[in-house]
Amino acid sequence: MRATMLSDWLAQRLDRRGDQPLYRQLHQLLQQAILSRELAAGTRLPSSRLLALELDVGRNTVTQVYEQLVLEGYVSAATGRGTFVMDTSPDEIVGVPEHAVDLLRGATRRAADWRGDTGSATLTTHGVAGSGVPRDEQSACTGWEASGSTAQPTRHAMSQHAAPETPALPMRRSLSARGQRRLAGAGVSKRQWGAFMPGVPDVTRFPARVWSRLQNRYWRRARHDLLTYAPGGGSALLRHALADYLRASRSVRCTPQQVVITTGIHQSIDLAVRLLSDPGDVIWTEDPCYWGVRSVLQVSGLQLRPIAVDDEGINPTPADLAQPPKLMLVTPSHQYPLGMVMSLARRRMLLEYARQTQCWIIEDDYDSEFRYGSRPLASLQGLDTTGQVIYVGSFGKTLFPGLRVGYLVVPEALAESFATASAELYREGQLLQQAVLAEFIAEGHFASHIRKMRTLYGQRRQRLLDAAAQRLGDAFAAVGGDAGLHLVMPLPEGADDRAVANAALERNIIVRPLSGYYADPSHASAGLLLGYACVPDDEIALAFDTLAQSIVATLPQFA
Repeated sequence: MRATMLSDWLAQRLDRRGDQPLYRQLHQLLQQAILSRELAAGTRLPSSRLLALELDVGRNTVTQVYEQLVLEGYVSAATGRGTFVMDTSPDEIVGVPEHAVDLLRGATRRAADWRGDTGSATLTTHGVAGSGVPRDEQSACTGWEASGSTAQPTRHAMSQHAAPETPALPMRRSLSARGQRRLAGAGVSKRQWGAFMPGVPDVTRFPARVWSRLQNRYWRRARHDLLTYAPGGGSALLRHALADYLRASRSVRCTPQQVVITTGIHQSIDLAVRLLSDPGDVIWTEDPCYWGVRSVLQVSGLQLRPIAVDDEGINPTPADLAQPPKLMLVTPSHQYPLGMVMSLARRRMLLEYARQTQCWIIEDDYDSEFRYGSRPLASLQGLDTTGQVIYVGSFGKTLFPGLRVGYLVVPEALAESFATASAELYREGQLLQQAVLAEFIAEGHFASHIRKMRTLYGQRRQRLLDAAAQRLGDAFAAVGGDAGLHLVMPLPEGADDRAVANAALERNIIVRPLSGYYADPSHASAGLLLGYACVPDDEIALAFDTLAQSIVATLPQFA
């Protein structure tokens, strides 16, 4: 197409009555013409004044489109010379096979036809590394737009109008085997708040004013050293505060140098298994256990060996003991999800077995802060005399999940390696947040908050038990001990707890099916996890009544 014909070609295609702004239509039409070689490389485009006059649009509209095309590399502009089409056709991309070029060109044209966002459909070498597929093209073909390292849905992906189907690019056709393992049985809920969501604290009771005051104190100091990357292991202030707190509250034996700050339990366990095991090594996990941890372990290439639990915690058989693992992951303070506390005798047995076999124990001290009856036993790490235990914890349940601060306590001989690996693998920041948390702990606010929430959660736990007894009577027998943020309601053998959970969700009640926490759901016990921490006191009875309706509707024996 000659430049002299461009205005007529554009005028025939502009929809002045449509919902899409004219500048966006004009941008897409010029983009499409360049990519399809309707406008050949080197073609001089009309001046913005002339094109605006011929199309009867504002000059600013044309100027804005030209500037956008320059930024995207479609055209070049030189003062006094004009605006020229650049050579950006797909088949000029070095190293891309011809059949792939055809696929890419076709996908690009179709994308330009129906794209509803302002993104470019340009083909550059800046998309998938080495593929010649740009981020925008990935958006067009997948419905997701890359932003840094986080995928975001594009506007057309969320539209009610489905885009025309386009051939999948070879590299996007399927996930890797590791990716498929990572997402198999994914259990992350789309909702993170509501009755009876397990494992969610009452964030409305968080002392936000205290936190804000401490945070403002750091901003006023203009501490620029807190705005950079974190050193290996995290903030020294937080490591010292945590070491003091854990020694006093959990009998953890450590120095600040043994504390490594992470973003939470998942990253803590990921770091531990990366440094202490190789693909193919065996790790013992409790059965049932938290599905999120199992997902982290599966993608690491470890062989998971589920070990049943009894009233005293993880209970390996003689056959299990005859085949020592490289690691074992346990929740001795409050087994998740069943809630029992590991006996002192069982703890000592595991420590002696680990010493004899030289295996590592990862102790997830889940929910240890919230006990409503007897005092907690000392941590497994506090009983360890040979350096076999990696202790992990987080502030997601004690403060608020969005804080994303967790920690490991590692044996002294591993401290430097873990700190270095943390910096190398994750390149963490958030030093300001960590410094605020350190002062929050050191000034006693953390311990005070725990005491208040322990009282509150204990009351809510009792309200839930009372509501359940009143509504279902003897049909309800809660398990879960006297600790944590949830109760387990067993269901009759053979009951479909997933169906009950789905029925409850239709009534806006969130519960977790117990069977989903077992390695093999076909051999799982049926039940429901009921979180009570985030449910206001005056809503617990009504919420349970709604849940009971779902149970009765799904399981007639409860009627």
